[in-house]
Formats: sequence, structure tokens, C-alpha cells
Amino acid sequence: MSAPIVQIEGLSKAFATGDGSFLALDAVSLSIAPGEMVAIMGPSGSGKSTLMTLIGLLDSPTAGRYLLDGEDVSRLSRLEQARVRNRKLGFVFQNFNLLPRLSAAQNVELPLVYGREERRRRRALAVAALEAVGLGAKLDSLPNTLSGGQKQRVAIARALVHNPSMILADEPTGALDTRTGAEIMALFRQLNREQGRTIVVVTHDPEIGRQMDRVIGLRDGRLADNILRDYYGVDLYERQARLAAD
Repeated sequence: MSAPIVQIEGLSKAFATGDGSFLALDAVSLSIAPGEMVAIMGPSGSGKSTLMTLIGLLDSPTAGRYLLDGEDVSRLSRLEQARVRNRKLGFVFQNFNLLPRLSAAQNVELPLVYGREERRRRRALAVAALEAVGLGAKLDSLPNTLSGGQKQRVAIARALVHNPSMILADEPTGALDTRTGAEIMALFRQLNREQGRTIVVVTHDPEIGRQMDRVIGLRDGRLADNILRDYYGVDLYERQARLAAD
């Protein structure tokens, strides 16, 4: 069996408040295997966005240990974490986060610019990534000429272009209509199935949770094993169980 890509042990995160501190994440332990599609779900304020920022090395834990590909990244400096993040992680956000004055290809090239990749190779990799998400004809299009679904495909291409170990998607269908959101999830499943990509999605949408290999539930900063049943309803829980049985 492959070693986990993510191994978290007793991870906690506290934030200072006016009258003390708030524990957003409370001694969470979990692992994610290579090639898994995992959803992080729970009610507002449950700690799922905090967990995502820690997994994504966008913040540091107050306590606990985080191993990414076997490396204890929770002990690295912020500069070292940034280097690991740029090398091993790809990000997809709800609002796309595309730079409006750059073309689709130039937006996709950005992780390679930060990684100091040679210009000609950057362009070739960006073209390949956009072709992989069905946007080979939109290389030079500016974001304001693209539909919401096309913008998210550009964002996914940007997340893929440096061949990361894992893709982290924060509410990737939240700004899209139902049909377009379904197309984006189908693309994630295709990338997972055909390329073996590890994909972690933070979502409020139970239909997305139903499509994943596994759901990590959170409530009040702690793991909640039955989050699908208790928060999203018994029917969804039963459908998830049938999906797993298949």
C-alpha cells in the first residue's frame, strides 16, 4: 500500500480574539492516500476552510504535525513552505483568481514563472495543460471574454501545469450554475481517473460529496464521522454507502 500523501497528527489552529483565542481546529488527525478524491464538508464555522489552508501551506498550525509526501512541512520556515507549495500543490478557487490583463495561457504559466521555468518550456506546458482541460482554442483569450466554466477550466489548468502531487479546490463550483458545476466535477473525476490526481475539495454541496471517494466531516473544529447523515440527511448517507459498495 502506498504511503499517505497527507498525514496529519493532532493538528490544531487557534486565532487570537479580543478577549482571548478561538480554537478553529482542535487536534485533528487524518490521512489522504495518493489518487484519492476527498471532500472536506461541514457546517459554516466547522473548521473546513482552516483545514484547507493548513493542508495548502497557506498558514501554519498552532500545534500538531503535518507530513506531505513524507516530509514534515509543519516545521519548515514560511519561505521553505512556499517552495514546497509551489512545487507540490495546485489550487483552484471559487472565484477563479485569474489576472484580468493576462491571457489564458499567461495565467496558466504563473506557477512556472514563480518556479523560474524557461520561457519557451513555460509556454509549451501551458498549452498542454489548457488542451488537457478542453481549452486549446482559447490560449490567447483574456478572462473577461470567457464564460464562468471556461475561467474555472483555466484555473484548473493553472493548478495542473507544474504537475503537483495534489490539487486543492475551495468551493470550485460555488460561482457556477448547476450544469457548468457538473461539468467541472466531471473534469475533476476525469483527471483523477486518467491521471491518478489526488484531489481535495472543500464544499457545502452534498451532491459533490456524494461523488467523492471519501468525505472528511468537521464540526466545531473536530472530526465528525457521520457528517453526511447528521448534517446533510439520511438519504444522502445511504446513497454514499451504495456508491462505496459499487
